[in-house]
Amino acid sequence: MGQRLHPYDYVIFLIYFVVVAGYGYWIYHRKKAAEASSKDFFLAEGALTWWAIGASLIASNISAEQFIGMSGSGFAMGLAIASYEWMAAATLLVVAVFLLPIYLRNKIYTMPQFLAQRFSPLVATIMAVFWLLVYVFVNLTSILYLGALAVSTISGISFSVCIFGLSLFAIFITLGGMKVIGYTDVIQVLVLILGGLATTYLALNLVAEHFGQQGAWSGLALMREKADSHFHMILNKGQMLMPDGKGGLEDAYEKLPGIAVLIGAMWIANLNYWGFNQYITQRALGADLPTARAGLLFAAFLKLLMPVIVVLPGIAAYLLHQNGYFQKEMLDVVTPGSAETALKPDRAYPVLLELLPTGLKGLSFAALTAAIVASLAGKANSIGTIFTLDLYKKYFNREADEAKLVRTGRIAIVIAIAIGAVVAPALSNFGQAFQFIQDFTGLISPGVVAIFVLGMFWRRATASAALAGALATIPTGLWLEKMFVGMPFLHRMGWVFLILVSLMVIVSLLDKRGQQRVRTIEVDPSEFRTTTSFAIGALLIVGALAALYIVFW
Repeated sequence: MGQRLHPYDYVIFLIYFVVVAGYGYWIYHRKKAAEASSKDFFLAEGALTWWAIGASLIASNISAEQFIGMSGSGFAMGLAIASYEWMAAATLLVVAVFLLPIYLRNKIYTMPQFLAQRFSPLVATIMAVFWLLVYVFVNLTSILYLGALAVSTISGISFSVCIFGLSLFAIFITLGGMKVIGYTDVIQVLVLILGGLATTYLALNLVAEHFGQQGAWSGLALMREKADSHFHMILNKGQMLMPDGKGGLEDAYEKLPGIAVLIGAMWIANLNYWGFNQYITQRALGADLPTARAGLLFAAFLKLLMPVIVVLPGIAAYLLHQNGYFQKEMLDVVTPGSAETALKPDRAYPVLLELLPTGLKGLSFAALTAAIVASLAGKANSIGTIFTLDLYKKYFNREADEAKLVRTGRIAIVIAIAIGAVVAPALSNFGQAFQFIQDFTGLISPGVVAIFVLGMFWRRATASAALAGALATIPTGLWLEKMFVGMPFLHRMGWVFLILVSLMVIVSLLDKRGQQRVRTIEVDPSEFRTTTSFAIGALLIVGALAALYIVFW
């Protein structure tokens, strides 16, 4: 195995740290005059360019859960996991065309604000609490856990120290507000792409060298030949058994059930994440429509590249492992304190990084850290935004001035990251962290999508219906999980969505009094038309996706 980080690697990492921190500090002081505005702090209103919006979307999205979790899933089930990335590119186009105009026309700044404006403050408050709990206890904790695991494996620094260091770095970036996050994310995404591509190149080259050849293209061809089972996008039941991280095997179909990734509940997961998620949409809510759309189109193009960075290394690690590489390093205890070990797919990427030569290891280390910190900062800012604007200002201090709101947001950010750091070690009990995230967020995704879609496109949807949908989301998901043991979670999400839509329609039609008090939002269909340049870019993305699924079906 490779050695720990060399002093040269630390120098490269230090350069990255100084550049990001220094640039963030400069942006903060340059824009300090507008700091008193809560919209400026949380949204960077009117300040982000299209390329900053697109880069920030990707930097915030691609984190340890992709680098580590998705690479681990690549090790376990192969290219099929790339559906989350490639279908996200298509989803971004839908969001840009149909959802952004509605948000911007109605001056929506937070997702709970939309619910309050369309339905009622009660619905908004319930969903705000749901989002905060998921953001803090699922997303934030998983990013910290996977990030600390990777950094600790590569550097040899203790897991606890890594969690503390990542938390501190993220707090430093986040407290500067969305402008600092948005513009430092441009550097972060550049570093993570360069470092990620370097890791992929070295992984493919290692595969080639093991079989007596050279070059990344030779390595890719060998992977297609010798790990053909890992190059299928659409999985059939029983087609692939993969390690579950607990010493056993599970059917990959349970995680990605066949055609559902194209025409099923994968759309629900993606629409929830990219269209109705404060963490993501916040980056575009402070811009005008052409700028926001261009930013989402740029992000969609970057999404096409992501599986090369986060999935191919996992497949390379699988093939190398099958041929005798890092046998012990891929093992971990099943439960803390036990002597029983199991193959842990989430160790694939950190262990692979140890094989990199001096210099490139430092660049990849910086890329991984950039992804972790950018995602932590974006998530924490969204937590601060929802807590401050949708809970604190409404229920605790209605008369709070702008400075007080910004200060409250900063306090919420620090507390949220602190909670995440304390809870993160508990995730060691799960097999694959990426699937852990999908399973838990899948409990509320169907309800969120049902409420927003009906709220936007069906004028008769009432507040009572939205409340019923919000309250029934988690119980319905848990009930289906109990009644139909073994049902793939994407299928479960799809059924929950259909049940909730039916429930909301029935409640709305029966709620005669609610029909008389229904709140509406402005929807102008003419705004769904796009510019010629956007349409051309969208067609290129759709064409690329069609080609990828045809080739790797």
